[in-house]
Amino acid sequence: MTTPLRVVLLGPPASGKGTQGRKLAAALGLGYLGTGALLRENVEAGSDLGKQAQPILARGGYLPDDLMCSILADWLGRQEGGWVLDGFPRSLTQAVFLDDWLAKRGLKLDAAISLEVPIEALLDRIHDRVECSSCRWSGSRHQRLEGGMCPVCGNPAGPRSDDSDENFRSRHVEFESLTQPVISHYRQLGMLYSCDASAPQDEVASRLLQILSNRSV
Repeated sequence: MTTPLRVVLLGPPASGKGTQGRKLAAALGLGYLGTGALLRENVEAGSDLGKQAQPILARGGYLPDDLMCSILADWLGRQEGGWVLDGFPRSLTQAVFLDDWLAKRGLKLDAAISLEVPIEALLDRIHDRVECSSCRWSGSRHQRLEGGMCPVCGNPAGPRSDDSDENFRSRHVEFESLTQPVISHYRQLGMLYSCDASAPQDEVASRLLQILSNRSV
């Protein structure tokens, strides 16, 4: 396998991008960026970015391409090795931006992996999903320690403010309209890999590692 790897994870809300992105990055020694967690951090901190993002996230929307591309360029510019991106690119404009950013530096994306989960299973997941506001661990209610505490850092972990049925359905509609063209883009470039992400977390993590080990290089 060539190193460093540069991978993007694509999929609808609650498909496991955050969980699997962290697992993949840890297993392969890669940097990890979860744009959703980054934006929620900024909202909670009351930063300028957070103030711009808050009303958009509150209604289940995605941030404008120019703002997301700016955030991504800043983060990518600080990375020295490979990485896993979760939540970017969400639109074809963002995918083209990433292609161009890499090409200008003589780099390329190694794989785009689409996590596939039926919508009924996604709805079940958001009802069960919790996140730690301190370390951004995300998982199921039953994975928390006694008292609803995060198993990673020991701070409280509870439901995300954006995990309502209405919000989820809005985000899913936007995923279908904005991100499906991204999936088609990477398919045409011959770098798209699909993964059934409806299985237990550890099984999905193993499948992702297998996909990257078996990919054409």
